[in-house]
Amino acid sequence: MSTEKEQSHLGSIARALSVLEFLDASQRGWNISELSRKLNVPKSTMHLIVLTLERHGYILRELGSRKYTLAVKVWDLGRGLMRNVLLPDIALTHLHKLVKNVQLTVHLAILEHHQAIYVQKVKAPGLIQFDTYVGKHTNLHCTAVGKVLLAHAAAPRLVQFLEREPFARYTRHTIAYGDQLSKELAKVRQQGYAVDDQEEEIGVRCVAVPVFSKTGECIAALGVTGTIDQVRSEAVQTLAGYLRDTGQSITWGVVRVV
Repeated sequence: MSTEKEQSHLGSIARALSVLEFLDASQRGWNISELSRKLNVPKSTMHLIVLTLERHGYILRELGSRKYTLAVKVWDLGRGLMRNVLLPDIALTHLHKLVKNVQLTVHLAILEHHQAIYVQKVKAPGLIQFDTYVGKHTNLHCTAVGKVLLAHAAAPRLVQFLEREPFARYTRHTIAYGDQLSKELAKVRQQGYAVDDQEEEIGVRCVAVPVFSKTGECIAALGVTGTIDQVRSEAVQTLAGYLRDTGQSITWGVVRVV
């Protein structure tokens, strides 16, 4: 039976992890008071948690403000994990070939809780780059890879996600409600690919397809990202074809996902 002191330590660890998860899911920094309210943790306790995480290099304070964001050390932990995942290793050669063909940045993502996590990325040549990296979590409702993963998720998991509406709105194009998203996901399943048409960021368009296992289970989403000039509407179906071919190549090389 655990002691009261052990229970206290476990509670502190859980709260610290909740801070990291919250910051990872956010696109901006948060101060101690905001974190305290959002996570329902006393401000004095949150102050200690934040200082401890900062001292150990897992979060950092934004220059000139009192707001905190994740530090690179968390990314490094994620990269260490991904080195042990077989799917990204198998996919890498195929992703490089795809980038060479389409001249766009390519991402491979898997479903983790209520978000997608990038497990592989190959940058496109040129000056235009995107703020994504292996180990980063991203939204499901407003990204192409996220829609693919949701569209092929188990029914109970999908229902649970849709109940979380309204979803965060990032642009005027973002789908914010469950009924609209359900229709969009049905379209994704029917046509075999998903599109993020400036739904997470103005000026950015993405296309993604599912990567299936040999038994027909969706194990990942494979997507390309570019500006609206790089990914024109009339080219979406052609890009989806390239993605499907690459996804099939990955499928036959994969023995396990993790």
